[in-house]
Amino acid sequence: MDDRVAPLLLDWYDENARSLPWRLPPGAPLPQDASWPYRVWLSEVMLQQTTTSAVIPFFEKFTSLWPDIEALANAPEGEVMAAWAGLGYYSRARNLVKAARAVAEMGGFPTDEEALRQLPGLGAYTAAAVAAIAFGQRAVVVDANVERVVARLFAIEEPLPSSRKTVRAKADDITPQERSGDFAQGLMDLGAGICTARDARCLLCPLRELCRGQASGDPLRLPKRSPKKAKPRRKGTAFWITREGEQGAEVYLVTRPGKGMLGGMRALPDDGWAARADGDGEAPLGGAWRAGGVVRHSFTHFDLELGVAIHAGQSIE
Repeated sequence: MDDRVAPLLLDWYDENARSLPWRLPPGAPLPQDASWPYRVWLSEVMLQQTTTSAVIPFFEKFTSLWPDIEALANAPEGEVMAAWAGLGYYSRARNLVKAARAVAEMGGFPTDEEALRQLPGLGAYTAAAVAAIAFGQRAVVVDANVERVVARLFAIEEPLPSSRKTVRAKADDITPQERSGDFAQGLMDLGAGICTARDARCLLCPLRELCRGQASGDPLRLPKRSPKKAKPRRKGTAFWITREGEQGAEVYLVTRPGKGMLGGMRALPDDGWAARADGDGEAPLGGAWRAGGVVRHSFTHFDLELGVAIHAGQSIE
């Protein structure tokens, strides 16, 4: 099967590739200007744990504000964090600035996978994606979509995450020497639109004749996953404090510590809640407070229940 996958997938990708602001048309020659790897890298960092539809407006905003690596490297971290607000996983924004400054100091992006992995925030997946897509290097690119396609293609019964080594080895077997960037993006597009988590549109799949999951009659059972542990629930309080400004009421915000949850982001003051501990309920100033409701949010490793306390006295000066 291995040598038949790439031609079938690339033929399909040539006709069905998604049009995205950080992509070239299938088979297009790689641009030689320095902004090309910057755009690939920026998009791949943004796409970590985030949907494509959510990323597009942020990508367009960032490339408008900071069109190249030098511009981003010279940007104040606070401005970058503010522009990132709403995209989530905020450590990515801090690492984005660190990596931009490192690349600017080097005079440009390294072109091989191992060197790319030395940059802040670039793990195995992102380094492989940049090497393959931006520089045309043969690299094995495995994200969640690729994991699903490969697990079904080879009917890998071992559940994730323990099967990740097997999945990567199979992905390596089918990755071609040429056009590995297009091949990786083709697998991603296949997983995003045809071989999805909730559906397997096998009649539209270019790999259906080779797919062992499809042949089994129930491709949706793959990939199997180990049972998830229940996430702990943390509780805390956020404090809403206002004062009168020149243009009306102003809300008091703080900058969170650089390390830890939501590091470096502007936020309401809170009572010290953390991933491993509830908050202590202690308000940042005296006076009367009234309850303002409850906000709930699910992080990767825990759920947060945050009560909002509103300062009920006069606005502060």
